[in-house]
Amino acid sequence: MSIDREALRLYAVTDRAWAADEDALMGQIEAAVRGGAGVVQLREKRLDHDAFLAEAKRFTALCRRLGAVSIINDSVEIALASGADGVHVGQSDLEAGRARALLGPDKIVGVSAHSPGEARRALAAGADYLGCGAAFLTGTKSDAKPISKETIRAVTAAVDIPVVAIGGVSRENILELKGLGLAGAAVVSGIFGQRDIESAARELLELAKQL
Repeated sequence: MSIDREALRLYAVTDRAWAADEDALMGQIEAAVRGGAGVVQLREKRLDHDAFLAEAKRFTALCRRLGAVSIINDSVEIALASGADGVHVGQSDLEAGRARALLGPDKIVGVSAHSPGEARRALAAGADYLGCGAAFLTGTKSDAKPISKETIRAVTAAVDIPVVAIGGVSRENILELKGLGLAGAAVVSGIFGQRDIESAARELLELAKQL
């Protein structure tokens, strides 16, 4: 299943750090979508399976109601059971080809890629889009080292599927990614760590349109 390049302009990635509970998280997601996020990835590292699935079902229903694409981080099982639109896997997670085989042709598979070689392998395995980074220093993933703009440009040139930059992207630096062939940017704290999430998303979307 291909993903609308337009929807990828602003790709919101959740983080529980700024949400007191699940209700608060759902409110934040709704604000991000109303501000212009076309894709939302639900990222949970600490919930057990049952709690993650219950949250994912609620998340998927919310995104469907709002017209946003719902992506589950890492877990094909949760993506299938919740009815989400797709899954995003990293290089150390479930191999992209296996994810595609389990999900079938009608779901979206996103893959993290840090080099043209990884990008081409992900495409061959059935990826619909790529996340490329870290674009900048990020506090979300302490082990994510920034890659050069030349590498990002090489990744986007290596494949004919959309690529979004991820890692430390904010309103202050997003335009540094201009001219690299990106479809958009995936943002965590630049959306969910802001006091007014809807306004932050709206501003980022306008900036992302310049990429």
